Amino acid sequence: QVQLVESGGGLVQAGGSLRLACAASGRTLSTYVKGWFRQTPGKEREFVAAISGRGGVKRYADSVKGRFTISRDNAKNTVYLQMSSLKPEDTAVYYCAETEQGFSVYPAVYGYWGQGTQVTVSS
Repeated sequence: QVQLVESGGGLVQAGGSLRLACAASGRTLSTYVKGWFRQTPGKEREFVAAISGRGGVKRYADSVKGRFTISRDNAKNTVYLQMSSLKPEDTAVYYCAETEQGFSVYPAVYGYWGQGTQVTVSS
């Protein structure tokens, strides 16, 4: 089993920044792909960013490109999402996820999920 625990969410004004962290434990491997997704009530979970096992490949949703940065510290089994220039439409519950199946932007490919952390951006 893999456990993922997110932290760093909160309330921020538009234009501000937050850094989310996701700590992994259990049967996780540093080579596994990690992703960040977000969800708002009544909507499907959507892809935000993903990073390959060694961090060499990163992908972002068009809506966050240039504002968010995903990174990982394999020595700490932690992946980060630095969010800048936040907008009210970024308000959502943000989830960290892990997949053993290779790099993907699709939630269904990810087998392990954290409990989520709320990010609220006020206008």
